[in-house]
Amino acid sequence: MRGWTVELKDRRIRANVLTPGPTDTLLVSQQSADVIARMVSTIPIERIGQPEEIAKAALFLASDDSSFVAGIELFVDGGRGQI
Repeated sequence: MRGWTVELKDRRIRANVLTPGPTDTLLVSQQSADVIARMVSTIPIERIGQPEEIAKAALFLASDDSSFVAGIELFVDGGRGQI
């Protein structure tokens, strides 16, 4: 992201990346209770994310509300990527 931020600045393109954690999708819901419990045990917030939560973060990055945000990796993972 840092490289793209510099390379794309003249074109006024902001580069950011969204990194979701385990999310309540069809694939996750098809896992056994044990697998889901192990996933949840790795998430500080202690739950699986909802698709709407990931969508809101993506919408933020795509909106004018993030006009001064560039070159970041936004973890939407309940804190999992920070431990």
